[in-house]
Amino acid sequence: MIKYIEKITVPCYDTDASWLLKPASFMNLAQEAAGRHAVYLGFGYDDLIVSNTAWILSRVHVEFIDTPKWREDITLTTWHKGLNRLFFLRDFVLTDAQGKERVKATTSWLVLNLETRRLVRDPKLIEEGTVCTENAIETPADKVQMPKEVEPEFVMEHKVAYSDIDTNGHANNAMYMHWAMDAVDYDIASTRPVKEFTINFNHETKAGEVVKLYKAVVEKEDGRHVFVEGRLAEASSFIVEIVFKRLPVL
Repeated sequence: MIKYIEKITVPCYDTDASWLLKPASFMNLAQEAAGRHAVYLGFGYDDLIVSNTAWILSRVHVEFIDTPKWREDITLTTWHKGLNRLFFLRDFVLTDAQGKERVKATTSWLVLNLETRRLVRDPKLIEEGTVCTENAIETPADKVQMPKEVEPEFVMEHKVAYSDIDTNGHANNAMYMHWAMDAVDYDIASTRPVKEFTINFNHETKAGEVVKLYKAVVEKEDGRHVFVEGRLAEASSFIVEIVFKRLPVL
């Protein structure tokens, strides 16, 4: 099974006030599908933890072609693309009941030794015959930086708590998108669909730590670009660029 396929009906708790699938909800769906597929291929959580290593999500780029809505029947397909320089790449495509592409994504992963905190770059981790070179998005997720022409403004701070923490003992990757969307003006986040986003995970956060969220907004032809960075002391915990679609002119 080079590709993993999962059928889903979009639940209400994964949608927003416009009934649209939330960006963080897509990340949760993708994370779970990736984990199940990795287990099937022989390099899942249980396989890696034997050597005290684990998959760490580093970068994500998601494009929403036509965001699924509450109660829609959708199909999520994922596959592993192998090692590319520092990163192991995995892509995703979400289609509707008619087979139309609604969301596509590419992700970049690292393998970390949990004791030494050093990266493990072993191409033999991925067995021959388990890689699919097909691209959902051809270019791997890029590095995100705050725009130089805009001074970021402090929005709020978030204390990492019980609901943020995953099985590795730090904030789950989808929670960073929750924090980022909360940092966006509500009238924008609740009325303008997300066109795409790219997020970089730079430093893990743990329970009790306080992440300060900063925001910068840049208007471009393709929509409103909102940059949100979470800072832990002086270090960048994560940074995301979210592109919101323009509303039609009436």
